[in-house]
Amino acid sequence: MIVCVCHNVSEKKIQRAYDAGMTTFAAIRDNLEVGTCCGKCAGCARQVLRDCAQQTTSQSGLQLLLHKLQMPVEAMPA
Repeated sequence: MIVCVCHNVSEKKIQRAYDAGMTTFAAIRDNLEVGTCCGKCAGCARQVLRDCAQQTTSQSGLQLLLHKLQMPVEAMPA
């Protein structure tokens, strides 16, 4: 989906930028120019960033759970 029509920035492009370390709207704005022309995309771009952060948090929790499940029972915390 195109988030910023003015600068042709897609949701996937924002996700890739987030994965590359641009985790704030300011970083996305400065690097991809999202929200710098008409500004109508700013809310949607912020939502994409929130979704990226939530997905990262969910994946981290899943990785921790999988790591714990691979531990021997006696090594698991009480």
